[in-house]
Amino acid sequence: MTISNQIILNEVRDYVGITLGLILYSFGFTFFLMPYEIVTGGVAGIAAIVYYATSFPNSYTYFLVNAALLMIGLRILGWRFLVKTIYAILMLTFLLALMKELAPTTPTGEMHKILGEGQDFMSLVIGCLMTGSSLGIVFLNNGSTGGTDIIAASVNKYKPWSLGTVLIFVDFIIIGSCFFIPQFGETLHRVKMCVFGFCTMIIENFMLDYIMNRQRSSVQFMIFSSKWQEIANALGTNTDHGVTILDGHGWYTGQQRKVICLLARKSESSYIFRLIKMIDPNAFVSQSAVIGVYGEGFDQIKN
Repeated sequence: MTISNQIILNEVRDYVGITLGLILYSFGFTFFLMPYEIVTGGVAGIAAIVYYATSFPNSYTYFLVNAALLMIGLRILGWRFLVKTIYAILMLTFLLALMKELAPTTPTGEMHKILGEGQDFMSLVIGCLMTGSSLGIVFLNNGSTGGTDIIAASVNKYKPWSLGTVLIFVDFIIIGSCFFIPQFGETLHRVKMCVFGFCTMIIENFMLDYIMNRQRSSVQFMIFSSKWQEIANALGTNTDHGVTILDGHGWYTGQQRKVICLLARKSESSYIFRLIKMIDPNAFVSQSAVIGVYGEGFDQIKN
């Protein structure tokens, strides 16, 4: 298989993974969170708040808010990231509307509570396990569900903060706004909505960080290959990291050989392995975790 065909195959796999993640998200959100009027963070949370207060379709609000936020992330994340984000936004808009039509309703037209009355928190836990895991799946496939994910991905690109940490700050503001909306009823009920919303925030972001590797740790690659120059060229042009070539000497063979040394984020590991495998499937690769990588492209040197 040629490199171009392998790249196309990898892109197809990404889109399949993104789609599966979006299906899981829309199912968990619509069937477990919306019937109990549970608020979440992100643009989906904004759409839910608007829906609970005005009955305006949440899929419409989700699309409109994301259309505005896409303009913000255009320069920072680039077209390659945003193409998948645009796909995810359009697909999730469709899936949210579809799941809303498929969701069972009561004779009065209200959304049916699958777990029954009084099971708000249990439904919250199940729903958030699904939505949090789905966000991790989407990010692992180099995608985004848009909205506040665009903000988180933008910050994550330049700062060593986990995606979940960034989303917590944004979600805190969104969920906290419920307390100031009179349409949600008495003060006690609004407090309950906020508390449940904060619970969704914690569970979702914990699952996201768990899927994405809780800390954005760094790794070191040592690559031994007869095609070292081709691999070095591919890594140098397709990643944002510098590549170092070391002189090695085989003890048993007595031969001189080149060794590629590369430091990268752990989240980039799968992409780097893809590049190496496309050029030399038989390459000998050592990956090890490193603590404290400072300099350009990583953390700043601390005092």
